[in-house]
Amino acid sequence: MSLKLYAHPFSSYCQKALIALYENGTPFEFRLLAHDDPRIMAEFAELWPIRRFPVLVDSGRTVMEATIIIEYLGLHYPGPVALVPADARAALDVRGMDRFFDNYISTPVQKIVTDRLRPEAERDTRGVAEARAMLDTAYAWLDKTMVDREWAAAGSFSLADCAAAPALFYADWTHAIDPKFTQVRAYRERLLARPSFARAVDEARPYRPLFPLGAPERD
Repeated sequence: MSLKLYAHPFSSYCQKALIALYENGTPFEFRLLAHDDPRIMAEFAELWPIRRFPVLVDSGRTVMEATIIIEYLGLHYPGPVALVPADARAALDVRGMDRFFDNYISTPVQKIVTDRLRPEAERDTRGVAEARAMLDTAYAWLDKTMVDREWAAAGSFSLADCAAAPALFYADWTHAIDPKFTQVRAYRERLLARPSFARAVDEARPYRPLFPLGAPERD
């Protein structure tokens, strides 16, 4: 098997890449990153000294970042689900929404979550408040955007939805999506029902006690 994915099931960005692999039934070897396994962690650090995951390895070629991994899979391991449209204009919309979910949903979520891991004296109260405000603004924008859409862009499930699924999943745990944002909440439910994401969610269930804010009894 030529493809190896270095990842952790509970990571939102790893789930993003896993959704793409599951959508097309792409065979790969899962290399579980675990701090109690120094061998795999050393192997991972040798591949990518920045030590951010996921990382895909394809016959000696190392591919970093979830978005780029999905683009790479589309070029070299295409399947029945084209996650990046061939049409350049449609692809631009997909990439734009992918950036939205990474930058304005996932990034503030990570700010809030990682802040909770700090000693109380070192927490960034202002930064967390700004992250929560960003999420409220992003939810409001997305709610208007999704009024006439089933999926995030291009009229079909795409790279943008691979980004949206784990982003909105953890966002609602971190800073609850207000019930008034009916379109966002309905979209999140559609994503949870997608078999590729449902599989990723199920695989991550054993790690829910690790969530610093406390995982809710749902989803």
